Parts: sequence; C-alpha cells; structure tokens
Amino acid sequence: MKPGRNDPCPCGSGKKYKRCCMNSGPKLHTEVFDDVEQVVAMNPNLTLDELNVVMQHRMHKQNNRPNPDFCGLSPTQMANWLYAPFDELDWVTIRTPDPLSFSPVMRYLTLIIDEGMQNNGSFKATSKGNLPVKLVKQASDLLPKFAVSQFKRHLSISEFSGSHEGNFNALHYTRILAEIAGIIYRRSGRYHIEKAAQKKYLNQGIQDFFKPMLKAAITKYNWGYLDSWEYEVDLRTFWLFMLWRMQAHASVDQLIDEVATAFPDLLHHSAPDDYYTPIKFLGIMIESRFIERFLQFWGFITFDSKRFFAKEQKPQKVQIQPLLIQTFQFNVKH
Repeated sequence: MKPGRNDPCPCGSGKKYKRCCMNSGPKLHTEVFDDVEQVVAMNPNLTLDELNVVMQHRMHKQNNRPNPDFCGLSPTQMANWLYAPFDELDWVTIRTPDPLSFSPVMRYLTLIIDEGMQNNGSFKATSKGNLPVKLVKQASDLLPKFAVSQFKRHLSISEFSGSHEGNFNALHYTRILAEIAGIIYRRSGRYHIEKAAQKKYLNQGIQDFFKPMLKAAITKYNWGYLDSWEYEVDLRTFWLFMLWRMQAHASVDQLIDEVATAFPDLLHHSAPDDYYTPIKFLGIMIESRFIERFLQFWGFITFDSKRFFAKEQKPQKVQIQPLLIQTFQFNVKH
C-alpha cells in the first residue's frame, strides 16, 4: 500500500513521507535499478528470492547507517525513538533515581498521597475542583528545596509556588499527571487515592510512581495544555531525541537547530506572522513545553527564562541536574 503524505516514510528515516522520499522517487528507483543491474551482472544465476535477500540486506545496511541530519543516529535508531512504546525504547536505559526529593513533581505527588493517606484515603477538593489551600501552601513552602529556587520569581509569575492551584502550574501539572496515571481520582467533591496506589505507597514508597508518572507525561499529557498558542506543535514524539541532545551539550540554541534540521516538517506547523519566523516559533515551543514545563518541572534541568526580558540575548544554556543523568543513560553508537 502506498504511504500517505503524512505517514512515516517507509525508508525508515523517521520523517513524514512528504518531507522525505515522496519527491525523490525517480532518484531512488534509479539507484535500485542500478543495484539490481550490478548484482545481476555479477551473479546471472540468482533466483528472484536470492535477489530479494540481497536487496533486503542493502536496505538494512542503509537504514543502519549514521545520518548527519539526525546527529549521527541511524534511521533505525530514530524510528525506534519516535514510534516505539515507552517500555520498548532501545539505546537508552531509564532508571528511577534515588532520592526523588529534588524533583518538584515527585515531591508534590508525595504531598498529595500523604494528604489522602492521613484522611482514610481521600480529602476534600475546593469548590472549583482544585487541591485544598493547605496542600498548596505546603507545596509552595518546598520551593527552597529545589535547584530552580536560584532564579528569584515573584509569587504571581512563579511556576513553583502560588496561593491556589490555579496559579501554581507545576503543582497543577502534577495533579493532572497523577489522574492520568491512575494514582488519584476525583469523585463527589473529594480526591481519592486509588486502593492499589495506597498499597504500593505503603510497600514501595514514592519510588514506585516515578515511571508511571513519567510515562503519563510523555505519552498521554497534552504538552500545550498550559499555554494558549493558536498553532499546535506536538513535540512529544521527539522527546527522547531532544533529551539526548540536551544532555549532550545543554545548549538551547543548538537543540532548536538540531530539531529543525532533523524534522523540518515542524517548521510548517506555524503560520508566518509579523512577530515570529517559523524557527523562532519552534524555539518558543521547545523552550516552554519541553524545557521549562517538562524537564524543569521534573527537576532534570534548571533554566533561567528571564533572558526574554534582556535587551541582548546571550547564548541560552540549561544547567543539567543530577536527576537527569541518574534517570537516562544513553548507549548510542555512531
């Protein structure tokens, strides 16, 4: 069956068909026929089955060749990182770090579960369905414990503190993830800790919830939920490639260039306007949705976003935190 324009390219590059081989058919056909002619000329007695084996070997070799557009990953490696289920990713080992006390998300989750466990498995939500003010204050008081506290923020614009859940993005994000991961649920005006989650917490502690929460953040949570941009750029598919590059060099500017080179189709998701070029818009999405509201919420990196207000923008770097290195060990061979 012929692939659709927006389907993954059958060559295994990881790009969409329309941005890869759709317009290079004649060239590819020429290369294939040249190979066939050469193989047949050298081995005139090959059967069709034998010729197919030869061609499959050639394609396998091509798909496992490092691609400079992918920072040295092969099309096979990239395809795994883009499309494999969370539990079937190759060339990376994902571990649960210990301790988790420096991860905002996991500390907030601990507060939520503790609140329920101390009240027979549930606690009252606010009239708007948010977490109670007492718990929000406890979460706000944790800010000095996190590396991100080095960047001073007024309460009204801080992602890691607030007077109620509605203006406390990191806590709200955590609560949403906990619901998506099946750890808590809201019913009849109360938040309940799932029975199975209560048992796990008593037996294994908060460590047992790290990977389910991480999986929910990557596979089910809408990364655009906390912003209001009109044009949608879904970066979740590319999360592992971006994380690998960020761990390698910690440069935001370099990461944006690498993503644009590897996945040029992303530049077509935003309509040009008077304010942002396509690559500038992509950069804003990466900074907000991936760096600030994924990596930083989890405590994997810290990033000073105040550079937006500077007259002269300096090269943007993140500070890699130990949690990132402890959680993700890459084994990429070029």
